[in-house]
Amino acid sequence: MEKTYDYVVIGGGIVGVSTAWQLQARHPSAKVALFEKESQLAYHQTGHNSGVIHAGVYYPPQSLKAEFCKRGVEATIDFCRQHQIDVENCGKLLVATTEVEVERMHDLYARCQRNGVEVELLDRDALCQREPNIQGLGAIAVKTTSIVDYTQVTRAMAEEFCQAGGELHLNATVSELKETTENVKIEVNGSDTIQARFLIACSGLAADRMTKMMGLETHFQIIPYRGEYYRLAVKHNQLVKHLIYPIPDPELPFLGIHLTRMIDGSITVGPNAVQGFKREGYDRVNFSLKDCVEMLLFPGFWKVTLRYFKTGISELRSSWFKASYLKKVNKYCPKIELEDLEYYPAGVRAQAVLDDGTLVHDFLFAESERSLHVCNAPSPAATSAIPIGEYVCQKVEAKLEIKPTASK
Repeated sequence: MEKTYDYVVIGGGIVGVSTAWQLQARHPSAKVALFEKESQLAYHQTGHNSGVIHAGVYYPPQSLKAEFCKRGVEATIDFCRQHQIDVENCGKLLVATTEVEVERMHDLYARCQRNGVEVELLDRDALCQREPNIQGLGAIAVKTTSIVDYTQVTRAMAEEFCQAGGELHLNATVSELKETTENVKIEVNGSDTIQARFLIACSGLAADRMTKMMGLETHFQIIPYRGEYYRLAVKHNQLVKHLIYPIPDPELPFLGIHLTRMIDGSITVGPNAVQGFKREGYDRVNFSLKDCVEMLLFPGFWKVTLRYFKTGISELRSSWFKASYLKKVNKYCPKIELEDLEYYPAGVRAQAVLDDGTLVHDFLFAESERSLHVCNAPSPAATSAIPIGEYVCQKVEAKLEIKPTASK
C-alpha cells in the first residue's frame, strides 16, 4: 500500500529542512515528510560552507537576496540563541589593496547604505589599528557579520520538524517522479512508492535533474564550481580578529579568497573557484563521467566558460600551484607563508547557468500544478534559510489557495 503525505520535501540541506520545519509548524495537522539521499543532513553545500552569517553587503537593493539576507541575520541569530548554538559576532573587513579597489570600495559602501547594512569606512591607519597583520589602502568594516556551524543549525531545525510531527527519511534517494491531476507519485530507492499532495524540491546540486524528472521544461543546468580551501597552521589562530575579505570585482560572480574565522577557533583561507568535474566532488581528485557528459553537452557551459576564460585560467593556476594561491592572500596578509597552508576539505557551489550562458545570481524557481522547485538558492542561502523557507511556504499556500493554521 502506498504511503500518502500532504507535503513531501526533497533535500536535507538547510533550505530543505527549514522549509519542511516551517511547513509543518504552519500546518500542524498536515502530514509532512522530508527525504534526503544521504545518511545525514547538511551533507553537501550546507556542510561545506564557511559558516558565515552574512550581513548583506554585496546584493542589489530590493533583490530577493538582499531582502532574505537582512531578515535572515536576525532570524538565524534568534534561532541559535533559542537552541543554545554558539554564534560569534566577529565582524568583517573588506580590504582594498589597489586604487581600483578603493573606487570599488566606495561603490560597495554606498550599496551597504542603501541596503541598510551597518558599516564604517576605514583609512589605512584605522585598518592597521584594527588588524595589525593586514595591509591595505582602506577597508569597509561590517559590524553585523557573524559565524556559526550551519550543520548544527540544520540539525536543530530537523529536531523542531520531527517534534512537530514531521517525518524525516535518510538514505532515501528519489529515483522517479510522476505528476497526476491529484498528486505526485514519488519512487524512492528504486522500489518504494509514495504519494504527495504537493512536492517541494530543494535539491541543490541535483536541482536541474529534479525538474527534468518531473517533466518540466528546463532552461538551466547546474554547473559545479569547486571552492578549494586551506586551513592556517594553529600558530596563526589569533592572526586576525575579524573575517578578512578582498574587495570583489563586480564583473565576477565570486568574492575572492578570504580569511575566515571558524566557530571552532581555526582560520580557513579560501575559497578559489575552479571548474568542477563532479557535482559532489570534495576530494583531491574528482571526476564523474555522467556529470561531465551532461556539462559538456550543455551549450550554456561553453558560453559561460568562454566569457570568464581568463578568470578561469587564473583560478586553475591557483588550484594547481599553492604559491599562486598564496600570492592572492599575501596581497592583504603578507605574514602568511607557504607552509602555513594546511589541507582543508573543499566545497562545491551549485551554480545555475541559463542556456545562453548567463549565471543566475538571484533565486530561481520552477513550478508545476503540484510541485515547486528551488532551482537556484545562491549565497547567502544558509544565512537566509529561515526567510527562504517562509517564502516557499507562502508560495505553496498561495498556489493551493490555503492559509496557515498556526504561526511559525
